[in-house]
Amino acid sequence: MSTDAISPLRQRMFEDMNARKLCAGTQRGHIHSCKRFAAFLKRSPDTATAEDIRRFQLHLSETGASICNRNRMMTGLRFLFRVTLRRLDLAAAIYHLREPQKIPQVMSPDETRRLLAVATSLKARVLLSLSYGCGLRAGEVVRLKVKHIDSAQRIIRIEQSKSRKDRNVMLSPETVDLLRQWWKARRGFDATTPVQERWLFPGRRPGTPMTTRQLSRLFHEAVNEAGIKKSVTLHALRHSFATHLLERGTDIRIIQALLGHDKLDTTARYTRVATGMIVGIASPLDLLSQPRKRPRRNRREHPTA
Repeated sequence: MSTDAISPLRQRMFEDMNARKLCAGTQRGHIHSCKRFAAFLKRSPDTATAEDIRRFQLHLSETGASICNRNRMMTGLRFLFRVTLRRLDLAAAIYHLREPQKIPQVMSPDETRRLLAVATSLKARVLLSLSYGCGLRAGEVVRLKVKHIDSAQRIIRIEQSKSRKDRNVMLSPETVDLLRQWWKARRGFDATTPVQERWLFPGRRPGTPMTTRQLSRLFHEAVNEAGIKKSVTLHALRHSFATHLLERGTDIRIIQALLGHDKLDTTARYTRVATGMIVGIASPLDLLSQPRKRPRRNRREHPTA
């Protein structure tokens, strides 16, 4: 399919997404989904029929696309047909699959301690400490600016993160010390930028922060150095933050606020991986071998004659 045939439609879709303030990552995902669909059709998506959508969904199933990727592509196509093309009949032909409920991969406190100990540089140690010590997402860590650090109140302000929400997280004395060390060693191409607006972790290009890919690479290097055999990603530090707090008795609603979750159910899934809580529960099998306690009978007072 030629670029000329898709460009007007793509431009209109960009305008619709911008009008709805969709973030850049969501926009890229929607456009990628439509390009996949157009490549399958070998013509413009605005000529698609309900049967074309059905065949595309079957194609994704037969080619082994994961449920998560299939749902992501269907979300992009549904935006195209429901919003940009105003084809509600075609949007109704799109269905989503229920994704498997998997428990988060969590590192033990000992594994986390080893990971931070083997961080090869001060920068890596600060980045990973923020990820674990504050429960931050990768994008939240790399987009931190000087103005977000409030050492007087001992908080870090996270601005307009996922779902365009602000929140505060704790700033421990150890993290403050690491940040001060990093600020002295930090190098950037932002001498003309006001201090409060400077990125804590500047990227290679002036005016941009480091990328989440760079942060992920530092994490995996530390995982290998620490000899951690689990298949973990950078997000495991955020999972470990929540799980370790829960195991220490922190109220689950406080953890919910620190993570920025809308629903308590999202935070409650960490109860399934809080091994410290799970191993402390006595199994009914163990109770069978214990002698059964006979209920005590209440002695009735007989009335005297």
